[in-house]
Amino acid sequence: MTTHDVFFLLAGLVTAGAAIRAVTTSYLLHAALWLVVALGALSGCYLVLGAELVALVQLIVYVGAVVVLVIFAMMVTRSPTGRTTAHNTSAATRWAGFVLAAGTGGLVGAVLVSAYAGKVAVQSAGTSALGGELFGTWVWPFELLSLLLLVALVAALAMSRLGVGDADSESIR
Repeated sequence: MTTHDVFFLLAGLVTAGAAIRAVTTSYLLHAALWLVVALGALSGCYLVLGAELVALVQLIVYVGAVVVLVIFAMMVTRSPTGRTTAHNTSAATRWAGFVLAAGTGGLVGAVLVSAYAGKVAVQSAGTSALGGELFGTWVWPFELLSLLLLVALVAALAMSRLGVGDADSESIR
């Protein structure tokens, strides 16, 4: 086992632990913060694998934009940040989620085991080729995604302001 394997294993364990905490915590704000840890550790996995561009994009797009958007939406919509019964699910839903997560984890594990066993050759095209594909072929989906995030942000802000005037006018009466 090399040093890269140890760092990859540590980053993977942090990612898995933080992801489990993100979906099992009852506090919405804590879930968002655990998601930051999970996505940051995942970028560490990419960094250990030698995909610096993907690690940087992971940090910028997911940690820097998506999670900040989630936390911002929680703040402007006055969603409950503490323990609430609104986010509780039934036992059947939890078991279905567990079965789905176990199936996905088994599939990813099978791919990783076959990749390390030498059955599937993992070839890297390099950072310049990946950047060329990302900002050449896939630039329009990226731009549409950024437009979608902007619309979601504006809609969340508009929805948070809908009841402000009504609540103030009712409290005056």
